[in-house]
Amino acid sequence: MFGLLKKNTTFPIGIDICDDSLRLVQLGNNGKGMHIIAGASERKPDDITSGSSTWQRWAIETIQKQISSNNFQGKEVIAGIPTTDVFIDHMKMPRVDQNKLEETLFSKIKQKLPFEADLNGTVLKYIPTEQDNVIVIAAERIKIDRHLAIYEKVGTPIKSIGIWPSALVKCYTTFFGRRKSDFSSVVMLICIEENSTNVTICRHKNLLFARSIPIGAQQLEDETEINRLVFELTACKRQFTAIYNNTQIERLIFLSSRNSDRNACASIAKQMEMPAQIGDCLAAVEIASSLRQEGNSEREKEKEPGNTIDRRNCRINWAVAFGMSLS
Repeated sequence: MFGLLKKNTTFPIGIDICDDSLRLVQLGNNGKGMHIIAGASERKPDDITSGSSTWQRWAIETIQKQISSNNFQGKEVIAGIPTTDVFIDHMKMPRVDQNKLEETLFSKIKQKLPFEADLNGTVLKYIPTEQDNVIVIAAERIKIDRHLAIYEKVGTPIKSIGIWPSALVKCYTTFFGRRKSDFSSVVMLICIEENSTNVTICRHKNLLFARSIPIGAQQLEDETEINRLVFELTACKRQFTAIYNNTQIERLIFLSSRNSDRNACASIAKQMEMPAQIGDCLAAVEIASSLRQEGNSEREKEKEPGNTIDRRNCRINWAVAFGMSLS
């Protein structure tokens, strides 16, 4: 395993709230390598609508239950918000005074936003990138407040609210971008969730591009949907090269579990005519025996699914939760 740090380190609890599930993980480093201190996941009941007051109560109860019943150390968290609650756009950095920059950025994205809001009702952040470009990230303030209320009720202090593109970049640089050549390479990270595929392009730790595509693992059993995803990924590639003056993407990295549909990943890489690799974050860390789910002994079979991590048969994508903990 990777000896990334020189002394014992316990990272915050990373919480990845998706539209269909909730995942918590806490990573640590004992000076010899990275390991999972605690982890849990739970699917959202089908009769609960994401973003509703019922969903909010479910999230509060689930986080309280999982933190109290597992071996999480401390209560400090880095909280993610669902991909669907985050709007992302790319543009040239406006040449305006710094005190007018946020207002100018908002005016440029206002008509594109999937919600009606003024600047006071919008949480807006921006990330300067290369070649005088900027990534603009926006969310409805009411939704951010709803997430903050969840953690206030749980009683967990929030170190920060994280976004999925930065979490994926952190996961990549920690586990899969450690060679000298990786520091200058531009890569496309592909994170296939149940009903979406999140795409991030970065030059090592520098985020350059991000987009979420509403095609996920459930749809990729259909060859037509695989082809449609390839079309969307190719569109991301074209948009990126247009923004960054023909900067070339060197390879694809699928941030997926070892049990992901490798045939679909291989088909995507072949159609895009690019070298590719699987980046399985679960394979990059030690997992405590208390968290493993082997499924052989009666004791293993009695474990609650939410309190175990099944490395062999995992269909949960832990990349965002890992990145949140590491942020």
